[in-house]
Amino acid sequence: MLRHLSKIITATTTFLLLCNSVALAKTEKSQSPDRFPPSPLEINTVDPLLPLKPEKQPLSAQERQQLEAALDKLNQQAAAKLQAGDTQGAFDTWNRELRLRRYLGALQEVQALGRVGAIAYQKNERPQVQYITQRLQAIQQQAQSQKPPELELLQALGQAYQQVRSPQRAVEVYNQILGIVRQQQNAAKEVETLLTIGNLHLDWFDYPKAAATYEELLKLAAVRGDTTSQLTYLQQLAYIYEQGKQPQQAIKIRNQLVQIYQNQNTFTQIPALKQAIGSDYESLARENPNLLREAFNNYQEAYTTAWQLQQYVRAGEALQKLIALYRSQGQIEEALQASQILIQSQQLASNFYGLMNAYDLIGQIYLERKNYPQALTAFHKGLEVAQQLKHEENYFSEQIKKVYGQMPQ
Repeated sequence: MLRHLSKIITATTTFLLLCNSVALAKTEKSQSPDRFPPSPLEINTVDPLLPLKPEKQPLSAQERQQLEAALDKLNQQAAAKLQAGDTQGAFDTWNRELRLRRYLGALQEVQALGRVGAIAYQKNERPQVQYITQRLQAIQQQAQSQKPPELELLQALGQAYQQVRSPQRAVEVYNQILGIVRQQQNAAKEVETLLTIGNLHLDWFDYPKAAATYEELLKLAAVRGDTTSQLTYLQQLAYIYEQGKQPQQAIKIRNQLVQIYQNQNTFTQIPALKQAIGSDYESLARENPNLLREAFNNYQEAYTTAWQLQQYVRAGEALQKLIALYRSQGQIEEALQASQILIQSQQLASNFYGLMNAYDLIGQIYLERKNYPQALTAFHKGLEVAQQLKHEENYFSEQIKKVYGQMPQ
């Protein structure tokens, strides 16, 4: 009897649990919001700003003018709501404007989508950005189905994709534009489009693709014999390869820049380029020590050219690189000789902070060699400059004490 009663209780409990589970599931399902709500740009309600059945016949010139004026007012109202802190109301109004803009043609709609999309991105309104991006994609598909595609509309799409921070889609559109302008043999538009593509890659830190684009621009400039543009593209490529950690390519580009400046008898830019080339070779020498000689040579050319041009600050920078390299290779005498030239360059540049640091550098080298009298001399001179600057006085005093503490009694 008890066993029978136990089975009945167990069965009843199981049944109740199952019923509760089903009821809970239904409740959760009914209460959970729609994960994919419909886009507010695709609502098909009748709008009082539209004439009757606008989809069946095109708007007249007067109707277009009236609608355009009304939509401009909606844009102003939305901006005022946003300014007042009513973000939801602002985008509701903008979405109404955007739904109606399509009746004025794809070009006007895309331009408006980009404008509102930029605001949505700035305000971190991600769903709104997504709705606008989806609509832009739909317009893009329609545009690409036309033969040939409308160039002005494609350009507007590319700009709008940039405004909603969708670089890959923007590049896709600009590559299509590039194909069209090349077919038209429109050289100016080709360069303009390549520049847009290159800058897009740069903005999103895609250095390999940016480099490929600017290499194309460089070839076009070379064919035209446009030296000014060549210089611009080479400078940009040097930056791209530096940021992309490609020293070998950076060296090639910077040497081309040096050659152009030499041909133009414009030498002022050469010291900085030679110093950068030296740094590139020093970086490559970590894997191939044979390249250290090239690093030395370029640092030396950097400081000697800078000295001849009376660019004493630049000469000092190159000398500091050279001294550090000498020290890393155990060439202490050479480092000390270069340090004496560094002192002169900082004096000629009236760079007292640089002069103070140069004395410190010399003092540290002599201290490492246990040449205490020379170290003391350098630190005392450094202290004199520090006292004039009222900067790092305690540091040099401590260095002097340190030297006395290490000197044999």
